[in-house]
Amino acid sequence: MPLQSSRIFELLNEKRAQFSLFNQQAGDILKQYWKAMDAFVNLSDTGREALIRQHSGKLGARPLESMNKAKQGVVSAGLQWKNREESHRWVRDRLEGVTTFAVDGSQIYPGKDLSLPIALVQIGWFENHHQAEGGYTKDVQMDVMPPDELRTEGGDFADRQVNMRRYRMEIDRLVDYIEAHSQAERCLLFFDGSLVATFAQRFDDEARKFYVDCLLRLLRASEAHRVPVVGYIDTTYADDLTVMLRQLYDLPDASMVHDAQLVNRLQMAWGDRTPLFQCDRADILSAYAEHQDRIGFVYLKTTRDHYPVRVEFPLWVVEAGRLDEILDWIRAEVIIGGGYPYAIETADQTAVLQAGDRQMFFRIVQEWASRESLGLRLSRKMVSKMRRR
Repeated sequence: MPLQSSRIFELLNEKRAQFSLFNQQAGDILKQYWKAMDAFVNLSDTGREALIRQHSGKLGARPLESMNKAKQGVVSAGLQWKNREESHRWVRDRLEGVTTFAVDGSQIYPGKDLSLPIALVQIGWFENHHQAEGGYTKDVQMDVMPPDELRTEGGDFADRQVNMRRYRMEIDRLVDYIEAHSQAERCLLFFDGSLVATFAQRFDDEARKFYVDCLLRLLRASEAHRVPVVGYIDTTYADDLTVMLRQLYDLPDASMVHDAQLVNRLQMAWGDRTPLFQCDRADILSAYAEHQDRIGFVYLKTTRDHYPVRVEFPLWVVEAGRLDEILDWIRAEVIIGGGYPYAIETADQTAVLQAGDRQMFFRIVQEWASRESLGLRLSRKMVSKMRRR
């Protein structure tokens, strides 16, 4: 039976007061944080440092860049073009001869349609040399996970094992690329996600350690080989600045407030950014060894209508004086991609597994299992789908 839109509207109207109350409460708290943000960015550097010294322990975020170069908390990019051709010339000037590289992944989870637990993981990558004569590489790597690799300690078959395999394959490919291009100055790697594995905080110790170890390998390889990597988070709910303001200005807890809401109020033009901050979270970073205080971030305005994106860096990039150059490379990639880095977008398109790929995978597995006399059984639902498609 199709979804009954009229009934949904009725239910929403019945609960309108609850939604309105939540919206009002969230808005009242957000205004307090906006006021604190205005006060913070308008302090002198000396006043800001004095305020921070009054608070010990993890602060959420710590400024690493003087606010003197920012106006009302915004570091202007000063980028304005009369037409599209001018912007594309700017892109060519910045990216010509710069190699960008990105990896993404996709997967087919084990399911009830097959009597044999099996999964497929695929990663795809895109390397673009940005040369006048062209030159790029798109390729994929696949892995099949048999039952023993899908089983957890509790004896169940879990999608989490598939997610971890995909994550490790993506990190492995990035690290391999870094090692193969050691000391490559005009090279930038995009990691589609955060360099801080806070998402793993809710996992068990083993899984948490797995994700931290993966990201530490990436950070260490980047610094050792001097190949820049950035974590690009298009839709971010990080709250590092929010936590910082809460502690500095004794504000109420605000789980519904996140950094992008705060910095979006700073009247950024396209290409503008916040000053640089150090990520100073109290949770997962304690497991990052020598890199626990070595990750920086900015918020960057990449579209006119949406919140700024979050870009994270290993701090060696900043110490090498390369922050502005790399931010220009990111801006140029966003222009090519129409609001999203072209390298990440193309890696995603290369890696993605569609519904038709799932049917083909099951058909191949069925044919192989029959040839090997493994006694694979397909559900009647799956047989029907494969026959109809």
